Amino acid sequence: MKTLLLCPFVFLFFFISLTPSIAQESPEEQEPPTIQIIIKNDGSRFVGEIISQDAREVLIRTEELGEVYIPRHEIRQIREATAEDLIKPGEFTPAEIFATRYFITTNGLPVEKGETYMLMSLLGPDFQFGVGDNFGMGVLTTWIGTPIIGSMKYSIPISREFSAGVGLLVGTGSWTWPDFALALPYGVVTLGDRIRNINFSFGYGGVTYKVDEYDFHGNQSTNNRRRENEGNFLISVAGMAKLSRNFSFVFDSFIVPRTGTDSEGEERYGIAIFLPGLRFQTNPNSAFQFGFAGIRAEGETIGIPIPVVQWFRKL
Repeated sequence: MKTLLLCPFVFLFFFISLTPSIAQESPEEQEPPTIQIIIKNDGSRFVGEIISQDAREVLIRTEELGEVYIPRHEIRQIREATAEDLIKPGEFTPAEIFATRYFITTNGLPVEKGETYMLMSLLGPDFQFGVGDNFGMGVLTTWIGTPIIGSMKYSIPISREFSAGVGLLVGTGSWTWPDFALALPYGVVTLGDRIRNINFSFGYGGVTYKVDEYDFHGNQSTNNRRRENEGNFLISVAGMAKLSRNFSFVFDSFIVPRTGTDSEGEERYGIAIFLPGLRFQTNPNSAFQFGFAGIRAEGETIGIPIPVVQWFRKL
């Protein structure tokens, strides 16, 4: 009889003790986290769940980068992700982390402090360093160390979809041609952000070098070498657009207009290099791109069968 009286209490005890675990074993009843999009002033985007935020910074958990702290003054907008943010159903398109570069040229999108990357190609390495907000410096060369070119660029954010910038390339022929030097000041105007953009570059490239002089008998003068100086205007139109989460279309060009004659009085011909290609984002810190170049010179267009191959890696 006592055993029968204790049964309801025993059953009630086990029911109360099991109730929390039953509730915890029902994850389908929990609401999924709200996915937010943080858009920074430079157009880059972070997609994920906001863990915490205050007046100074926002902490967001992303699938690709993990937890990231973003200062408030760098944020343009915070909003909930919608279908308009998707290129394909269920697939977010984050900002292109290497969107400040194309194949050859750069653009006016802001460079953040610490935004450092390495660009490797079949010709040689290229290192770029985010020294400060909107200011970057770098160095590029070939695998044999000639020429060696230093670069610097200052970006000027004007509006959400409009950026500008000024830069300078300075180089030397290094150990193989120490008498050779070059300088290329330039300006850029960029429409768009790190997802899609088009860029216009204008500059003037000048080179200086020494040439040997010969006497009337055709003998080379060992004590006298003449310095030559040449220069020309340069123009570029470039752009990029993300086609999906991992693929981007990239286009670059390098145009030297036809202007007058050179130092020897020979007529200069204009030349233009066009380089379309694709960029594949292998992971958040690296990318691979390739394309095929075409050259327009002296009224003829020639395609180069060897692809231009480059590797990006964030440092």
